[in-house]
Amino acid sequence: MALVHKLLNGTYIRRKCLKPSVASLYRCCPFLSTRFADYCSSSLQRPSVPASGKAASQRKTEGSMEGQHQREVALDITSPEDKPEVSFDKAIKEEIKDHLRRLKNDVVNHWRGPEGRPLHEVLLEQAKVVWRFRGKEDLDKWIVTSDKTIGGRSEAFLKMGKNNQSALLYGTLSSEAPKDGESGRSGYCAMISKVPRGPFEIKKSYDWSQFNTLYLRVRGDGRPWMVNIREDMDIIQRKDQMYSYFMFTRGGPYWQEVKIPFSKFFFSNQGRIRDAQYQLLLDKISSIGFTLADKVDGPFFLEIDFIGVFTDPAHTEEFAYENSPELNPRLFK
Repeated sequence: MALVHKLLNGTYIRRKCLKPSVASLYRCCPFLSTRFADYCSSSLQRPSVPASGKAASQRKTEGSMEGQHQREVALDITSPEDKPEVSFDKAIKEEIKDHLRRLKNDVVNHWRGPEGRPLHEVLLEQAKVVWRFRGKEDLDKWIVTSDKTIGGRSEAFLKMGKNNQSALLYGTLSSEAPKDGESGRSGYCAMISKVPRGPFEIKKSYDWSQFNTLYLRVRGDGRPWMVNIREDMDIIQRKDQMYSYFMFTRGGPYWQEVKIPFSKFFFSNQGRIRDAQYQLLLDKISSIGFTLADKVDGPFFLEIDFIGVFTDPAHTEEFAYENSPELNPRLFK
């Protein structure tokens, strides 16, 4: 009966229910921690008794710290009503607006001149940097691939170089053929630029018709690379047709400047040089790539500072190969 009397009067609760810790209560139930702590601090505490100045200041400091912690906890609690609104229709509208804005900019730039610049500036331009590597957004314009796609063991990676001033292509080359019973050879790694896209994902191309030489600043390990240029593909042309030429790296710690005239690029299909050679159309360039396939197993690296084009006044050759239907039609009768 005495216990029932204490429960009814509340003295048993006030004596046994200690003031809860907000941190421990937040770990158990974060949503109710602040409210329950306020309830316990307001209704279950004993009446305050005047104390000494030191004890009073200590309790005041503890109270302020606890109140600050409660406010921080309250800020971290997210109400179910505060969930971000997700609208599929709104996302579609924003995407369409973005593409229309890009289309408007393309139309305006087209009337101004090539690439939005006056025509006389473009005609007087002697050199141009097309790809420069100064940040992660520049790496996102490239695709790295290897013979892993067909079951090979070669690996290739692309990252920013020292001080974010270049791109470093590195990995391991393995000429071991995949054990699938179909592929008889393997061992290649490649780095290919993405095809530029306009509004509504329309394919665009580069116009290098006023230049005659490809210009690169690279640093390699002495391996020979193949530089591949692809034209803008149409319905007739197959995707594995490209124009290629060799690039020989010296190795060592020094940079080298590579200049390759466009007239030297030969026409190939699936890695094989074609008998009939055609001239590269410089106003319809879609992408450029670098391929390593020298059949030397082991690690490799190629560091690229920039890739550009320029006009070499000393180079007057239009096409370097005689077995062309345009130059020697009698060879193809």
